[in-house]
Amino acid sequence: MASTSPNPSLTSRELLAAWRRILVGSVPMLSIEITRECPLSCPGCYAYGETHLGSGVTLRELKDLRGDALVEGVLDLVRKHKPVHVSLVGGEPLVRHRELSRILPSLSEMGVFTLVVTSAVIPIPAEWMKIPRLRVAVSVDGLPEHHDVRRKPATYERILKNIDGREINVHWVITRPMLAQPGYLEKYVSFWSARSEVNRIWVSVYTPQVGEQSAEMLTSEDREVLAGILPSLSQQYPKLLFTEGMAQALIHPPSNPDACLFSKMSANYSADLRSRVEPCVFGGEPDCSQCGCSISSGLHWIRTIKVAGPLKVDHFARGSVGVGNLVNRLRSRPIPPSRWRSGDAKSRSDLVQIRS
Repeated sequence: MASTSPNPSLTSRELLAAWRRILVGSVPMLSIEITRECPLSCPGCYAYGETHLGSGVTLRELKDLRGDALVEGVLDLVRKHKPVHVSLVGGEPLVRHRELSRILPSLSEMGVFTLVVTSAVIPIPAEWMKIPRLRVAVSVDGLPEHHDVRRKPATYERILKNIDGREINVHWVITRPMLAQPGYLEKYVSFWSARSEVNRIWVSVYTPQVGEQSAEMLTSEDREVLAGILPSLSQQYPKLLFTEGMAQALIHPPSNPDACLFSKMSANYSADLRSRVEPCVFGGEPDCSQCGCSISSGLHWIRTIKVAGPLKVDHFARGSVGVGNLVNRLRSRPIPPSRWRSGDAKSRSDLVQIRS
């Protein structure tokens, strides 16, 4: 196993900057589906779901951008929202690697921390590794017997070739079939921890839509098992990021978007750079009771941490949202995220738009 300590994804300075964005009435995170195109056809991919955009239009039917229009469109969105963190997803972002090679240095110069999420079906440009504040995450869903079937042509062989000499984070979505084999979890973590290219291993659990019944979905008992195994594995393999707090958030995820800090803190755009993805990055009608999003779990855990006496991070977060709302009213600006308003979190009318 590699002995080097993983680099942090966000520094304390960047977290404070995110807090400042909330206080002035803006969301600190921005997610952009940068293209509708992807050479993969992964079962259960939320981005290509029929209800992902909630408007009768699917991602593949949107008119996406390329060339100068895409570069300027992305940078304009960032200038508009002034986020601390930008996630560039897809589709497969590396389909637009030429545009990204112009976008990413510009975002870095703007002081923005950027995450590109890819299948690594296309080689990751080596020059990207020199860009400050950039992290590349590669989706690897299980060992080859699962991953290579679900994500071909982005097979293990191809991924290992295309990440050679790069530094990446691995993002692993656990599905139920992976739990049938004893020792499967440690075998996966051990393999990727030993790779010199890997900085961190992030873990999510398959998140279904409301009413979905599929083989990928975990039972509540499965979640209990994961919560008992993953934190101890993270002690043995430091590259694996999974705390006891995240384990509890996996068992008891935020009950609705109003209770989800990640949902509140991120504005999400699809490939035409106009359509919004709501109520969170999953779009459609995600079953929050079975949420397995790694970022949501992490933030849900962080909000429970005590800061001073009985005061928790959650108190400061909600108080900051209140201050941000007040600032917007004083400036006569529309409130950016509708989810900052109190009310029935299940109402689609309250979740469809993040105003800017």
